[in-house]
Amino acid sequence: MQLNILLEQPEKKLSLFGSADKHLRMIRDSFGVQVTSRDDSLRVSGESHQVGKAAAVLETLQKTLRRQDWLSIEDVTRAIGIASRQGQDDSQPAGEFEVFAGGKAIRAKTAGQQKYLETIAAHDLTFCTGPAGTGKTYLAVAAAASLLKRGAAKRLVLARPAIEAGERLGFLPGDLHAKVNPYLQPLFDAIHDMMDFEQVKRFMLNDIIEVIPLAFMRGRTLNESIIILDEAQNTTPAQMLMFLTRLGRNSKMIVTGDTSQVDLPAGTASGLLDAVRKLQGIPGIGRVELQRADIVRHRLVQSIVEAYEPKNGNPEQ
Repeated sequence: MQLNILLEQPEKKLSLFGSADKHLRMIRDSFGVQVTSRDDSLRVSGESHQVGKAAAVLETLQKTLRRQDWLSIEDVTRAIGIASRQGQDDSQPAGEFEVFAGGKAIRAKTAGQQKYLETIAAHDLTFCTGPAGTGKTYLAVAAAASLLKRGAAKRLVLARPAIEAGERLGFLPGDLHAKVNPYLQPLFDAIHDMMDFEQVKRFMLNDIIEVIPLAFMRGRTLNESIIILDEAQNTTPAQMLMFLTRLGRNSKMIVTGDTSQVDLPAGTASGLLDAVRKLQGIPGIGRVELQRADIVRHRLVQSIVEAYEPKNGNPEQ
């Protein structure tokens, strides 16, 4: 669908577009549309319902410019958030997030995954544990990307502890960033499945998406953000406490981990297990435990996970 929108006050075009077209880029990235300037009009193209939302944002911003000569980032963000919520189907099942990978909508494939998405939607803090291949990280990123795109959050922060699984970080070549990037790569992979490279690049340059080692979060408060901690079984209780206390106003946290793959030194307690035990029953905190039946990777992964499970209560050595 294409829609031409006439500029009511062409002399305020720069204010409407923002510095270096920043406001138009925010609209484009939020709704997945193309916005092109043509003389005294804008052409918006894309899926019909998304074009309608983008047009509603532009109408709101033009109304604002009737009263003043400038627009703030807050004006644009607020208009995007309002337009994103308009027309939403109240009968839509809880836990459905509008995000796509490879041109297809991402949906839960098992009952456990559906419960996971519903828990994320209903709680400010969600703990999810389960074996490899159950979609713990992928669905968390999908939910976060959806909330980010529709203006329900202003930032996506993804963190991981840089713990070795047998290898030694210090022997890897390069500076600090080169050393930690391999640990963050699974998070980058999930993001790139749901957003094109240029969009991810823009979001990271503007600090809308941040992928960092867990240690870099100390001392911060994250407001209006979606915050994901991956591989949380490899945190200590002190690290987990540090992470959980970063939660700011109007934010959501998702903590994921596989308790069968703890790479901490022998005798060190896992912060994930410790937190799940201490925080159970607190309102606003959700807990989901995915099972082998929720594995959606290659069919062999389910058999491999089963083969490595403890037999008769005795873990295999």
